[in-house]
Amino acid sequence: MWLSPLALTLILMAASGTMCEVKDVCVGRPGIPGIPGSHGLPGRDGRDGAKGDPGPPGPRGPPGNTPGSPGNDGLPGVPGQCGEKGEPGERGPPGLPAHLDEVLQATLQDFRHQILQTKGALSLQGSILAVGKKVFATNGQSVTFDAAQEACARAGGSIAVPRSPEENEAIASFAYKYNTYAYVGLTEGPSPGDFRYSDGTPVNYTNWYPGEPAGQGTETCVEMYTDGQWNDKSCLYYRLTICEF
Repeated sequence: MWLSPLALTLILMAASGTMCEVKDVCVGRPGIPGIPGSHGLPGRDGRDGAKGDPGPPGPRGPPGNTPGSPGNDGLPGVPGQCGEKGEPGERGPPGLPAHLDEVLQATLQDFRHQILQTKGALSLQGSILAVGKKVFATNGQSVTFDAAQEACARAGGSIAVPRSPEENEAIASFAYKYNTYAYVGLTEGPSPGDFRYSDGTPVNYTNWYPGEPAGQGTETCVEMYTDGQWNDKSCLYYRLTICEF
């Protein structure tokens, strides 16, 4: 016979002589167990624990195939002391005589040319301007074409003739400075309007004023305006002497 805990307690008390008031108690059979409830929602993650001590280093891996980038340059070192002078070496074979050394002769020729350029330009006692390998100079005097040609020849040069825009600009700067027109080293050939250099070769650069040359055989020299443009003109007018060296 099955007894509940309460009934057992009462029996034990009666056996020990303990008296107490007992109310009626109905003892039933245990019921059928109920259906288990559904699981509750998952709880929140707990806080991260304290960081542990670092573990021991792992073994060294194999060397990589790609080299690392170079490091920054270090500070410059202190220059070392000069060493002792060594013994002189053996004397080399004698060089070529000066008159057979082409490089030396070319250098000397350049020096001579520069000296003559400077000497000739300075002899005019006027303005001097260098453009490339040319030196332009003027004595500031206005004369006929033949007189200008003679003055330039005495100084070791010739009447200035522009063969490029840069040279034309240089010659024009003299005309502008002295506020007068200047002769350039061009003359008309056998054919009217065909102007050539003093050696008879065709002109490779021109800067004619629009409509010029228009003399058609009557104006055989060329003058330059202060703005650098050209005009054919009689050789008997007085124009600024400008030489080139």
